[in-house]
Amino acid sequence: MRVGVEAMFTSALLQAFARNGKAQALRVRGMAIFSCQCSARWRAAIALTIACFGATVHAGEIEVLHYWDVGDDAKAAEVLKLTLRRQGHTWTDFALAANGNGFPIYLLRSRVLAGNPPSAAQIKMPVVQQWAREGVLANMDAVARAEHWDAVLPKAVSDAMKYKGSYVAVPINVHRINWLWINMRVLKQAGARVPSTWDEFFATAEAMKRAGYVAVAHGGQPWQDFVLFESVALGVGGVDFYRKAFVALDPDVLAGPVMEQVLQTFRRIKAYTDPRASGRDWILASSMLVKGEAGMQLMGDWAKPVFLAAQNSGGLEFTCVPAPGTAKAFSFAVDIFAMFKVNSASKVQAQKDFASDLLSPAVQEEFNLAKGSIPVRLGVNLARFDRCAKLSGAAFQSAARTNTLVPSISMSVPPAIEDAMRESISAYWGDDRITARTTMERLAAAARRRPDDMVPALPR
Repeated sequence: MRVGVEAMFTSALLQAFARNGKAQALRVRGMAIFSCQCSARWRAAIALTIACFGATVHAGEIEVLHYWDVGDDAKAAEVLKLTLRRQGHTWTDFALAANGNGFPIYLLRSRVLAGNPPSAAQIKMPVVQQWAREGVLANMDAVARAEHWDAVLPKAVSDAMKYKGSYVAVPINVHRINWLWINMRVLKQAGARVPSTWDEFFATAEAMKRAGYVAVAHGGQPWQDFVLFESVALGVGGVDFYRKAFVALDPDVLAGPVMEQVLQTFRRIKAYTDPRASGRDWILASSMLVKGEAGMQLMGDWAKPVFLAAQNSGGLEFTCVPAPGTAKAFSFAVDIFAMFKVNSASKVQAQKDFASDLLSPAVQEEFNLAKGSIPVRLGVNLARFDRCAKLSGAAFQSAARTNTLVPSISMSVPPAIEDAMRESISAYWGDDRITARTTMERLAAAARRRPDDMVPALPR
């Protein structure tokens, strides 16, 4: 965009001076070089005009808080960095190896309170509104209007990016949470079939276990326990139950009989994991499928690049199917960048260019090819994407049409409530002495809490 402005400026300047016989110009490596046979006043005017224009296009710096520091996440982040650097800007990482709650929120909070926020921060959907209420987020409407964001984003997503009708955040992708990944060689060795129901899932898991494999690759970290639980809740309870429990936060539903069935099914899966799962990183769990040590993994599509890399090297034959019972539903998570108010013209320009980059068709394609997700922008060509991404894209649109699109729990509840629920579910998974009834009571209690405001009141 700035190149076009520079060309227009240069052309207009040359024409104005040429009409008065004042200047000649030539270009060296794309730069306009002026030779002016004119008075000191004209030369001063030219110098001032060029200086002013130079100030408007001066390369800026953008500091970005994000969590994409390893593996394919880091490769995806590099797409964003390279795009911004090609525009002449400087990218500074404010990278953290953690999820979007807890310590990262407090660290971001301290920066905002000190009057030195990053230009952009990867935060969760419920927190965007909290930051916006404090008046610390930048208005992106000028970019949004110029690039027609309302037309190219699903309404459910664009609405969440706005505060009082104005864009203050920008999405970059859509992840499907409710995926089941299967090593097809292990499946064939076990003489089992691809499951579509929970009864079929446990029959397949039992066959894999009898054949000497770990049936379910899992990493015993609280967030992984919660992702697994989310797919079970959607598959056992269905869309209506899921919305009442994890969007409306109905305590009676959270402590009701369907939730008991969900928790019993969730715990039953543990018998098909391995004893060394505790504390294992998700990418190591995915590697168990790659190595043929495990047969299945319930995980979001950020795991897919690991499987694709192994498939391309000839070492893995895998498939992707919806988690049992969720074929017609789509549990989604959207990575979001909130744009904070910054204090210089060059930083503002860099921030606007970053916001524009995030939703450009080229970046949407390249970033999501690396990340394993699908573009959040409508109409992006998926020809270069893999089979699972194309299935995900079709499922996303179908679920939107049939009203079976549901947000991941991290997208629907305040962070304080999410944290309390995640701790309860992980404790239930890790300690067989904790009953389903106790966990149901804890979930209901979490929903009744007044959510802690993750953004403190800022000094006025």
